[in-house]
Amino acid sequence: MRKLFIFIYCLSFSAPVFAVQDTLKMDFATAVNLALEANLDYQIQSNQQEVLKKEKQTALASHFPSVNVGTTFSRQSGQQFQQIEGEIVVTNVTNEIISGGLNLEMPLFNSGRRIFDTQSSKLAWEAGEMGLERAAQQVVFDVARRYLQVLLDKELLRIANENLENQKALLEQITGFTEAGLRTLADQYNQQSEVARVESTVVDAEIQYENDLWDLSEYLQLEPGVIPDIIEVDPAVNSMSYEGMSTVELYDIALGNRVDIKQQELLTNSAEKSLKANKAMYYPRLNAFYNYSTFFTSLDDRSIQEQLLTIYPQNNLGMRLSIPIFNNLNNRLNVTRSRVQLKNQELRKEALDRSIYQDVRLANQNYQAAIRKEKNTRVQVVAAEEAQTAVSERFRLGLSNFVDLSTANQQLVAAKGDAAQAIYTLFFQEVIMRHALGTLNPLGIE
Repeated sequence: MRKLFIFIYCLSFSAPVFAVQDTLKMDFATAVNLALEANLDYQIQSNQQEVLKKEKQTALASHFPSVNVGTTFSRQSGQQFQQIEGEIVVTNVTNEIISGGLNLEMPLFNSGRRIFDTQSSKLAWEAGEMGLERAAQQVVFDVARRYLQVLLDKELLRIANENLENQKALLEQITGFTEAGLRTLADQYNQQSEVARVESTVVDAEIQYENDLWDLSEYLQLEPGVIPDIIEVDPAVNSMSYEGMSTVELYDIALGNRVDIKQQELLTNSAEKSLKANKAMYYPRLNAFYNYSTFFTSLDDRSIQEQLLTIYPQNNLGMRLSIPIFNNLNNRLNVTRSRVQLKNQELRKEALDRSIYQDVRLANQNYQAAIRKEKNTRVQVVAAEEAQTAVSERFRLGLSNFVDLSTANQQLVAAKGDAAQAIYTLFFQEVIMRHALGTLNPLGIE
């Protein structure tokens, strides 16, 4: 009785560990949307895009005048100079002063710096949009890899369970033959061993399925205890759509669709415009300005309104020419930085061109190999089914031994597993191909 009480007490504390898990039914598009919301790199790049947008707006606003309004309140105590009846009189008083002003400045000429800055910031923003799209494609690719792996694990688990049921049925059949004296006891024991082996295979398949399912859950950043219940897709849909295409043809498609190469071209053009904008600082700049100022002093007996609006207002309109002579080599430093940035972007573009070609070539090789393997496994399954049927009939008639039957069953299960692996591999190779070509979208595996 005491042991029972201790067991119930311990079970009450361990109950949360065995809490029922929640499932979230989702299709591929839903999984992609969840991943986009949870992916750190994508969210950081999306936030950075807001900065690029503001920089583009700021560069555009630089073509308009800058306007500033200011006011000052002050009190002076001590000797004050006043002009009374043509004489300067020094008195020790307190003077309260209010001053204000309006300043407008309009750049007229700066060797095209504003234009280059505007073009550079616009190109950088467009490049950010391209980068954001490519980041979304990478998320789609990562989700597809995990999504399809879970579906493959589920199919392999189904094949293992189906094989287990067949082996159990065969065990009952052999047991009946043994009791009737048609089979030896060794055959019965061998089949029991085979059933135990297949049960272990089912356990391994279940563990693999659970592990990959949790991997998908972790990537989607689902709540603790929530696992996805994913909707199956037909792996035969759109398969072999690139069969027979050469690497050169696929490379041309990639050049027309890969947004990262377009992004790099925009970044290179943006760096070139930025270099020109910094070079413009070597040349003179001409600005137009307008200043309006007024003030009030307590030493004047007239009203605040009269002093501010009538007596002391001043207007100043003119142009300012600035010729750079020496500014501690800051302009030269900025030009050097821009030139190096341009060279680095050109190097990245060359490297990306080579990388895209290699990606397409490798994806095409694996894709064509997956097509051949998928075709071979279909033949393998048909042959294994015919062989298993023939051996089973011979075994039933007593013309074949247990080893032949076991071998035929194992070959059939292996053929079905290879076929499932091949069809999902081909489907995933198509996803890889679309990723390499830049045509992958959130509905890419539907």
